Amino acid sequence: MTPMENDPLWKLRHALAGVGLALLLSVFAAALAGRLIGDLFGDSYGLRVAIYGVLLLYVVAGAGVLFARVARHETRPLSAGRLLRWLASLWLWPLLLAASRGGKAGKPSSTA
Repeated sequence: MTPMENDPLWKLRHALAGVGLALLLSVFAAALAGRLIGDLFGDSYGLRVAIYGVLLLYVVAGAGVLFARVARHETRPLSAGRLLRWLASLWLWPLLLAASRGGKAGKPSSTA
């Protein structure tokens, strides 16, 4: 066994690359969305910055949540399709979290 195989970060390399690149793309997407939404509601620089900040906080929180829940299962190499899946997951993470919790809540418990 090579030393890299014992390294926990090496085992998480696909997930780290996926979430890192998706987060980088999300920074640009949040900037664009902040500008577009800010222009709709008042065309003020302060409003655009506030919207951008909120969106950025949202995707960074999503990155943390997704990485914590998915990273250990991510073993396939990063591809364009998988990067798009990470990107979509960063923006839809509350729905994914609710769906995973909803599935667990609907199962009967083994203790009676």
